[in-house]
Amino acid sequence: MFRNSACLFSMRILPCLFVVVFSCGLVLSGCDSFEKHVLPFGKTDELVVITVNSPDTYYENAEGAYAGLEYDLASEFARDLGLKVRFKVVPKLDQALKDLEKHKGHFVAGLSINPKHALRVRFGPVYQLIQPRVAYNTDYWRPKSVHQLVGRTVEVASGMPYGEQLNKAKQQARKLKWTVRNTTPEDLLAKLAEGKVDYVVADSNQINLAKNFYPNLDSAFDLGQSTGRAWAFSPFAERELLEETRKFFKRIEQDGTLVRLLDRYYGHVQRLHQTDIIGILDKRRTILPDLRKYFHEAEELTAIDWRLIAALAYQESHWNPLAASPANVRGLMMLTEVTADRMKVTDRLDPRQSILAGARYLAMLKDKLPSRIREPDRTWIALAAYNQGSSHIEDARVLAQRLNLDPDSWVDLKKTLPLLSSSKYFRSLKHGYARGGEAVILTESVRTYYEILLKYERPYSWGFPVADKAGSLW
Repeated sequence: MFRNSACLFSMRILPCLFVVVFSCGLVLSGCDSFEKHVLPFGKTDELVVITVNSPDTYYENAEGAYAGLEYDLASEFARDLGLKVRFKVVPKLDQALKDLEKHKGHFVAGLSINPKHALRVRFGPVYQLIQPRVAYNTDYWRPKSVHQLVGRTVEVASGMPYGEQLNKAKQQARKLKWTVRNTTPEDLLAKLAEGKVDYVVADSNQINLAKNFYPNLDSAFDLGQSTGRAWAFSPFAERELLEETRKFFKRIEQDGTLVRLLDRYYGHVQRLHQTDIIGILDKRRTILPDLRKYFHEAEELTAIDWRLIAALAYQESHWNPLAASPANVRGLMMLTEVTADRMKVTDRLDPRQSILAGARYLAMLKDKLPSRIREPDRTWIALAAYNQGSSHIEDARVLAQRLNLDPDSWVDLKKTLPLLSSSKYFRSLKHGYARGGEAVILTESVRTYYEILLKYERPYSWGFPVADKAGSLW
């Protein structure tokens, strides 16, 4: 998904062109029509980034704040430079390139490198690898080669850089045809899930994200070689801007920032199986309505998004109030006797008591963590503690320090938690053996269930539901 420093494209080999696309309807410091040219880099106090509104670039989250990989990267870059950042959001990447050529932004964020684009822009360092794929509806048969696409409806979103791969495929299957639609990959994948098109060409991240919402989607096969994602700049971009970009990506790769950001948005997307997705989508219609009021109450009590609490509950019991394990962990939130007593629970099988106690316990675990741990890592680490207890999480953090990893980063704790079951490591730790790998599985699964509920369930605030917003924890 990303390359190490040896794999980053040199500014000399691939000129550094940043393409950032921003949706004027969603902007930070006022996104207007902005038809004027941006001031040259070095002569302005703001960085203007062009990007598109999508789950893997830039979007508004449940709290009304902005998120997305490109949003985070560009904001971090602006902080390094001591500049304000303004996002110019456009509907499609085609429009982003046109706006860049008209000098309406300093760069475009989130562009896939291909020969066609390279004629128009200068690319910065590659920070993510993207694999073009053919997506199919699993309700029907799976094609195994481009020859089996002949005579079927194949669609691709306009502005997507798959022309080279499709043209090469056409050399193998000369009757292959495809249609470019003036829409987004997300909309095409939804259309595919509804059975309105046979196949869609999209990238691996887009398909993996969509699979969490449409369990009847999957990748059929790769279409050509993977390509890099990079920022795109005008061929006339200032040398200073290109150099600052090169230094920025080198810095965030070396200090782990890039790995953490990639994990934030993509680290959990392939954790669940198709049956898991089908299960929660079915139960949110049949079981969740009767439990929703308790999850809402839990949010009022703890200020934790009720959908996160519900995601944890689904991972623990599939929303079954009578769930039990051989270790006498019971109830909808699968509380131990010790935790239930601590939370003053009189009946672990009572849904309301279980949900409120589980939410309070999770909030307590978050509060126990050092204040310097920021979101969303703070929540992911607390979820791991819900599974293994604070003591073993602290052991994992100690081990992270010994291995020169970051004890405050969930990305690094995912590496050390499974080591708690190895005698090579646990014998030197205060609390000894633990099934730390289970905590990683629980946390990553909850992250995906949470994303599903964010898409389909409304947020809740102090006693009344509020308008729908796609979003996430951070």
